[in-house]
Amino acid sequence: MMEMMDMMYYLDIGLRLVASVLLGGIIGYERENTRRPAGFRTHILVCVGAALVMVTSEFIFDIYKNSANLDPSRLGAQVISGIGFLGAGTIIRNGFNVKGLTTAASLWAVACVGIAAGIGFYEGAVFASILIFITLRGLKAIERKVSSKYRTIHVVADERRGLLGDLSNIFEGNCISVRKIDYSEKKDENLSTVTIKFHVKIPSGCIFNDITESLYGIESVKKVYEK
Repeated sequence: MMEMMDMMYYLDIGLRLVASVLLGGIIGYERENTRRPAGFRTHILVCVGAALVMVTSEFIFDIYKNSANLDPSRLGAQVISGIGFLGAGTIIRNGFNVKGLTTAASLWAVACVGIAAGIGFYEGAVFASILIFITLRGLKAIERKVSSKYRTIHVVADERRGLLGDLSNIFEGNCISVRKIDYSEKKDENLSTVTIKFHVKIPSGCIFNDITESLYGIESVKKVYEK
């Protein structure tokens, strides 16, 4: 009887870890398929590691529950906060742009899935994995559709302190939403010229020529065009 109970226990532990591999692999496959910094194996390792932490936490609690006051959720809480360092490694900053936030978020979410699988909460782990996958893959088309409504305005100017703030004030004053800013610099002897690309959404009723005139009115601006 005891051997049967031990066998059931080991099967349960194995099922939790295998579930974490499968669920983490599903999300990791999507990231790998889109060539993100953290892909298939990384997501599996994060999910399995988080699941193992919860299995170990439960194991420790069963051993010492009669002799010490233990909280089985403490190790899992450390996983949630500690996964941040791995997510930070996938985030790349290029000028004013930040890339990799979605992959960092997926790693954090996979760690949570691993915690759920590790404690045996399969329903939550499976449903969360489905929702995460749909968010990463299915909602991408919606994101592209929203992005297509944005226009790119190029501003060429001599570099000076406060230039970006002055330009941003023009857009803000006209209720124009700025989604992203690309900043490139070109140095020629003692003169430094910058090209700033504003990815903006211009509201209806706002005349583009009026915005252009306002941008030309800013000191050091040499050229404004849309491309």
